[in-house]
Amino acid sequence: MRGLFGALAAPSRKSADAQTLDWLPGFLLDAASKTGISINWSTALQVTAMLACCRVVGEDIAVSRCSLMRPRTGGGFDVASDHDLHQLLYLEPSEGLTAFSLWETIVFHVMLCGNAYVFINRVGDSGRIHELLVLEPAKVQVTRLPDRTLRYDVAGEDGGFRTVPNNLIWHIRGPSWNGWMGMETVRLVREALGLSLALEGSHAELHSGGTKQSGVYAIEGELTGKQHEQMVTWLKRYAAAGDLSGAPMVLDRGAKWFNQQMSGVDTEHLATRNYQVQEVCRGVRVMPIMVGLADKVATYSSSEQMFLAHRQYTLTPWAGRLEQSGEVSLLTAADKRQGLQLRFDLDVSMRGDFKSRQEGRQIQRRNGIINANDWRAGENLNPRSDPGGDQYIVEANMAIQDGRDLPVPATKPSIPPKEQ
Repeated sequence: MRGLFGALAAPSRKSADAQTLDWLPGFLLDAASKTGISINWSTALQVTAMLACCRVVGEDIAVSRCSLMRPRTGGGFDVASDHDLHQLLYLEPSEGLTAFSLWETIVFHVMLCGNAYVFINRVGDSGRIHELLVLEPAKVQVTRLPDRTLRYDVAGEDGGFRTVPNNLIWHIRGPSWNGWMGMETVRLVREALGLSLALEGSHAELHSGGTKQSGVYAIEGELTGKQHEQMVTWLKRYAAAGDLSGAPMVLDRGAKWFNQQMSGVDTEHLATRNYQVQEVCRGVRVMPIMVGLADKVATYSSSEQMFLAHRQYTLTPWAGRLEQSGEVSLLTAADKRQGLQLRFDLDVSMRGDFKSRQEGRQIQRRNGIINANDWRAGENLNPRSDPGGDQYIVEANMAIQDGRDLPVPATKPSIPPKEQ
């Protein structure tokens, strides 16, 4: 691996006088929002709603585990556990990197930057994939050539860029406008992210002063310079950091206090910040309940439907995007002809409660869809030791007439004749 990436540290074919910013992708250049706060992937993760959305999708996809499936001759699929690619995607993509970390990192990169890149270390004449290495989006430049092919330039240790063959780069795209580059998510939702940061900053400043508001202390008459200094010193003692902070203030000479700052209640800080959580969730298509924002009128039943909607409208499109991208970039022509597929097990991350699971499995069991060992496998239990665990049953009034779904009737033991 070191030899492969060592070549990337060689002198770049690009001009040594080129400015670094000329080669930076857009997501590394700060996109200023209307609040004046610059937004990039790093500042976007400082918005807790954005961080939570990335973690929810990344962890749900990673825990679902991706398997390489091989079609059966008579229909259906089996896990291609003997294929080298299955072990890379299911367990260990490279030395020291787990499959969980691989998928989680890919989701983070796509959700924030719109694109994720994985270096495919192929060995031998057959191009067998030996390992998969995640690349930072900042170190990959993509150029579309006149012949509509893509050129990937990867930064080495010295900062110089070298071209890497297309078959060695796995490019996972998010939603795209042109079809060959994903759109930068943090730029598209920068106003929602910028306002979220601004609200949190203003709220923090309010509490840094002990939630005491700024205002005007007006008294009757004219103060001399010395009296003004004494008054300022006296007021500071009652400020948040003063020795009389929290003590009652005695005003004389007809003094009056006029607030010049709106309170958190006046500005509706909490309501606005809750709304910004929803805005961020809309931008990355995550149900707000998945990041801890539950509606006041939500019930247990409605929450369960929201969890199902999370699988259908968030996880399923993500799984489809990653599966198809992997099939195009990682499978050989022979693998594609055999019909090999990548598949995430989304049922793992969306398991229902115990009673609902058992009722669903009971329906399948009574209709001959699963056997006892299938049921036990779904509950992480070992199969039965007797042959009956693999037997399918069906209700008698639903069996077809030739009795193929009926259990084989047990034969009565023969009774020896009585001795005369």
